[in-house]
Amino acid sequence: MSTQVRGQRRSRLRRILRGMRLNFITLGLLIVLTVLGLSLIRTSLLKNAQETGTALTQIYAAEGESNLTIYETLLSFGTSSISDRLTNGTPREELVSWLDLYFQRVESVLGKGIVDPYMVLNGKILAANPWDGDESYDVSSTEWYQKAIQAGGEVIFTNVYTDAISQRPVITAAQQCGDSDAVLAFDIFPENFQFQFDSLERRSGNSFFLCDSTGTIIYQQTAIEQSPEAIQQYLIDLIQKIDAGELDDYATPISDMEGNLRAVSYTRMDNGWISIITVPYGSILASFNWLILFFIAIISIFFLALLGMTWRDMKINTRMERANETVQALGNSYYALYRVNFQQNTYELIKGPKQTPIPSTGNYSDLLRLAGNVIEANAYQEFLENFSAENIRRLVSRQTRDFGGDFLRRFGEDYRWVNARILYDESLSPEEVVLSFREVDQEKQQQLKERKLLEDSLEITRQNEASKQSFFSSMSHDMRTPLNAIIGLSQLAGQHTDSPSEISKYLCRINSASRQLLELINDILDMSRMEQGMVTLNNSPIDLQACVEECLETFRYQAEQQGKQLTWDFSLENTHLLADPFRLQQILNNLLSNAFKFTKKDGRIALHVTQLDSGEYAKYKFVISDNGIGMSPEFLPHLFDPYYREMRFTDRQAVGTGLGMSIVKSLVTQMNGEISVESRPDEGTTFTVILPFPVIETDSEPDAASAPAESFSLEGLHILLAEDNEVNMEISTELLTMHGVQVTQAWDGQEALDLFSQSAPFAFDAVLLDMQMPRMDGCEAARRIRALSRPDARRVPIIAVTANAFSEDIAATAAAGMNAHISKPIDFNGLCQTLEYWTHRARNQQQEDSAKP
Repeated sequence: MSTQVRGQRRSRLRRILRGMRLNFITLGLLIVLTVLGLSLIRTSLLKNAQETGTALTQIYAAEGESNLTIYETLLSFGTSSISDRLTNGTPREELVSWLDLYFQRVESVLGKGIVDPYMVLNGKILAANPWDGDESYDVSSTEWYQKAIQAGGEVIFTNVYTDAISQRPVITAAQQCGDSDAVLAFDIFPENFQFQFDSLERRSGNSFFLCDSTGTIIYQQTAIEQSPEAIQQYLIDLIQKIDAGELDDYATPISDMEGNLRAVSYTRMDNGWISIITVPYGSILASFNWLILFFIAIISIFFLALLGMTWRDMKINTRMERANETVQALGNSYYALYRVNFQQNTYELIKGPKQTPIPSTGNYSDLLRLAGNVIEANAYQEFLENFSAENIRRLVSRQTRDFGGDFLRRFGEDYRWVNARILYDESLSPEEVVLSFREVDQEKQQQLKERKLLEDSLEITRQNEASKQSFFSSMSHDMRTPLNAIIGLSQLAGQHTDSPSEISKYLCRINSASRQLLELINDILDMSRMEQGMVTLNNSPIDLQACVEECLETFRYQAEQQGKQLTWDFSLENTHLLADPFRLQQILNNLLSNAFKFTKKDGRIALHVTQLDSGEYAKYKFVISDNGIGMSPEFLPHLFDPYYREMRFTDRQAVGTGLGMSIVKSLVTQMNGEISVESRPDEGTTFTVILPFPVIETDSEPDAASAPAESFSLEGLHILLAEDNEVNMEISTELLTMHGVQVTQAWDGQEALDLFSQSAPFAFDAVLLDMQMPRMDGCEAARRIRALSRPDARRVPIIAVTANAFSEDIAATAAAGMNAHISKPIDFNGLCQTLEYWTHRARNQQQEDSAKP
């Protein structure tokens, strides 16, 4: 982004912010007032909470003192009665009897088990509930006894301590009986303390504690979920802060054991005990927090509205500036702009041509006459008719908003294309339009060039269409020829059922016609896939000489049958390469097939394979030559064009699509190779193909896999055959059965999977799968079989027998775990060889595994 553009944006933003200054000041004042108001409200809430808490602690302290007063009253009554009896010399037995009655009355007043009353008389304990160890217990050494004697008849209350006998926390209330050493005492259990709490005061996590002067908890009512030891330590720390005066300020909170802030209120009782209430800040400030959220929402809405208005103003200003910039940019693309008043026949110059001075205002007719000096003579009259004031009036009356065209205008010594337009819009005065002139020479030249290209493309398309029509006409003839032979020979065979020799002859011819038809179909499908870019190379390690010899084997037999001579030789240094054997053989098959097709009986066909260089990537030259009928010089430029065939009298009966050479050319190009041809009529043809291949390093020692296999047959094999077509199933089953094979039939992939999984291990020697079947296809069935948890799942040979014959189909079957791929129509000899190889290999592997310890 340029410095100028950034400066323009900053300037635009400053202008908008200055316009929004008052809004921002108002927002700032609103925020300040809100903060002050919320601070006052918070202070008031905290003060009220402290005052309320203090009042509650006083109430609870008074209630606690009221409970203590009951104990004092009962003690005072008891000690007074005992003192009188001791003064009057009441016998001990009578005094004990009275004590029993007194203890019963205390229990009836306070409730059973609330206190444990007892009396110390002459150093011995007289208890309502005698304890084990009363006889040996030294009462005079206890704190409560000493305090009671020192109090001189006043009731004393101890802090919480652990009773030496019961080992329970107790508070002892005691009083001396007159001037004697007798003391009446109550052991009060803290858990029996009761307070009449208002449930409204205990909600929202409020806590109440009653502690003795040392901070030991006498009573608690809290929602804090901690251990008693942790709560006790928390109270000790809290009372230390109270004693230090740290919590006298209403605004000073404490943090409880769960990390929550709490307000603290307390009241000290006359006996040194302390009543404490803590209230969570969240409870005190709950409504305040909602108030804060409310004000934040109000301010946020105001702020968002302010931002929205600022954004809107920015967008409006930006659109206005961009509109101005756009208008300026559009204006710069026109070399002349005029506002024309067609009612008054006048014009106003907005922007004029630099080469021709034009007055800023004037008569519109004069402007049109001036234009005639630069407009091409052949176009000027048409320009006058279309851009006259009268025609503009008609266009406006029809609400035509845009009207114009192109013409040649002179610029100096050159003529260039110019576009003139009349623009009408309601934003203009009702009687005004805009007349614009823009140079469009480059666009016009491009349009003319594109039009020429379109015309040429159309002509080429027409020629291709004619070629296709010729091709389809020839193809129809060539496909009907073998079809007619198949139908006719089938009828003849049916009429000679009593002559096996005749039927054998007809079947041989039907087989030949079927293979011709298959070749036609394969060529058409291959060419279609190549035109769509769907052909891919599947390179794998190969032995080049073995691959070529395998391809020659078929033609060697054909040469013997047709009385032709086929020779070949190799001059190779490296034969182990990385290549696609299927596509390489397809190239050689097409070239050799053409050589045989157009070479007469006693003719010669030769193949020479030579390695041109060595290294990581080596080039190999394949030369296929014949002394056949050759090709005319006129046809050679079209040899590799699709849909072209040379129709000469001598080769009219040759069967083919005319696509073979197109397929060869496409494959050679895809392999980064080159192909050339030399041919003369009646002398023969020579094709030269040069292909580069990566060389693979191999061991010099032959391995066991390459050793010749022992003699093997299909006799006794058990094969699982999956095929959904009844005719194909019948043919395959019959041919396999004829070779001694036991066949188990499955009509889809799911059934094949079920049969295999339910069979005993190694029950099947091989599995033949079609690719396209209902319920489950062959690839999925192969994957499922390989995934089974049984010893033969990964070892059993699985062979695809399918009409899907392209290289990507072969790759798909290999990826699914299949060992080999046989294309339909089935070459049964090839199927037998494949079965022999893979079943023999599987059995050898099984024997090796069995021999291992």
